[in-house]
Amino acid sequence: MKEIALHILDIAQNSIRAGATEIKISVNESPSDDILRVIIDDNGCGMDEVTLNSASDPYFTSRTTRKVGLGLSLLKMNAVMTGGDMQIASSPGAGTKVTATFGYIHVDRPPLGDMSGTITLLITANPCINIEYEHTCGDSSWSISTAEIKEALGGNSVADIQIVKHLRELINENISDIQKEALKYDKN
Repeated sequence: MKEIALHILDIAQNSIRAGATEIKISVNESPSDDILRVIIDDNGCGMDEVTLNSASDPYFTSRTTRKVGLGLSLLKMNAVMTGGDMQIASSPGAGTKVTATFGYIHVDRPPLGDMSGTITLLITANPCINIEYEHTCGDSSWSISTAEIKEALGGNSVADIQIVKHLRELINENISDIQKEALKYDKN
């Protein structure tokens, strides 16, 4: 995948297929430590030890509609190419946590990509799932959750086109503000 945001979307879709009602997505940019860490944590059905040990194998999938599962293997490959790694923690009934660490300034690190589009899509396409997103860069941090959005909207749908537009702008603006911290590092 060309963008980390697309990896996040793919892993979050795995969480949804696993019956998750809560998905926590965390992006931590630490330019000074040369680390970009992405965590997707859900309360889905989880995986047994056999499935967990095979989860990042490209020729393994639990889906019946295809015979390969490239999402986790591509995420791991991209992380390892930058000097990072990927870990998966899971157990039946307890959900799954995927942590991918990338070298922040490594030439092979995919760009973060359209995080505002990814998070907006996940929130608006899955109104029954509580999605929490936190983005940190250096000393700056911002977060949003579906529960907060629903409370602010009263009875209005998160899928209303005007709300979707506003939500995307809000997320994009706040991520841009946080990433100004990374620009400070680039100037040093």
